[in-house]
Amino acid sequence: MEHPGFFKRAGPFTLGLVAETVGAELASNANPDLEIVDVLPLDDAGEGHLSFVDNPKYLPALETTKASACIVAPKFVRKVPSGTAALRMREPYRGFAKAIALFYPESVRPKTAGPAREGDSAPGVHPSAVLEPDVIVEPGAVIGPEAHIGRGTTIAAGAVIGYRVHIGRNSYIGPNAVVTHALIGNNVVIHSSVAIGQDGFGFAMGQEGHMKVPQIGRVVIQDDVEIGANSTVDRGALRDTIIGEGTKIDNLVQIGHNVIVGRHCIIVSQTGISGSSELGDFVALGGQVGVVGHLKIGAGAQIAGSSNVRGDVPAGARWGGTPAKPVRLWFRELTLLRQLAERKDVKIDQEEGGDGE
Repeated sequence: MEHPGFFKRAGPFTLGLVAETVGAELASNANPDLEIVDVLPLDDAGEGHLSFVDNPKYLPALETTKASACIVAPKFVRKVPSGTAALRMREPYRGFAKAIALFYPESVRPKTAGPAREGDSAPGVHPSAVLEPDVIVEPGAVIGPEAHIGRGTTIAAGAVIGYRVHIGRNSYIGPNAVVTHALIGNNVVIHSSVAIGQDGFGFAMGQEGHMKVPQIGRVVIQDDVEIGANSTVDRGALRDTIIGEGTKIDNLVQIGHNVIVGRHCIIVSQTGISGSSELGDFVALGGQVGVVGHLKIGAGAQIAGSSNVRGDVPAGARWGGTPAKPVRLWFRELTLLRQLAERKDVKIDQEEGGDGE
């Protein structure tokens, strides 16, 4: 059965109303009475959909989009396809935030479990929640409306399972973990105080202040994933955040919105992956790695601990350093710097009458 989603969509709205709401100027050839039914990414959008572009990296997607309308900066209007109406504004990301709030007004505030009601099947379990046989709900756990928990799964003490969350079979949700806006597979282990499905860090910055961008995506965690204590996985803004089958995540890891992690990856403690980055299968990230947003790390790549990844990494590569680069080049740089520093020390000692030791 297809999941019904976590947020109710409003509308449809006319293009003229959308433009007025977001503060954009319609192109002269745009039909203000055109019906807009939803907001989607450029490559998923079709007839009746609104999208936006703010980052030049996505201009190729803009040129091929099938969206009925798109919010763009004036400098990108020429890139908008002939079948797509342009909504011009100086700050497209801010306009996008307003459009999301228009179509998904409930998304401005997170949905968790809701209040307990008389007649709950167990303390903290909402009557509309579905628990298969052999589910263990420990004291103090809360399971929200329309949640579904599979056979043999344990919800540990103090954990919170939010509205419409689905969890598969033989999984474990640790003490004080919070799972919202998420679909979780079988044999998944989520350790204590993990937070899954909270808002991604999306703000349209500007002179008027930082406007919150509602996040209407989900978190999808596939089978056999393990997530260490105090790690966080943000839900997607429009797309889903996805953790692939068999991936193992250490403690204190942050995974941003729209991130896609492939199958059987290893992510070590204190690593941070910024929004919309993608990791291929069997990628390994050492401890304290930082990955900037909107880049791709190819399948089988390995990144050394404490590295900062600022560009795409080819499949099978081994990189390290800040900024990260192929390890052979990184080691050569470190060797040259050490040799230069040692020569400098010798010269200083000689000038000062020392023996260079």
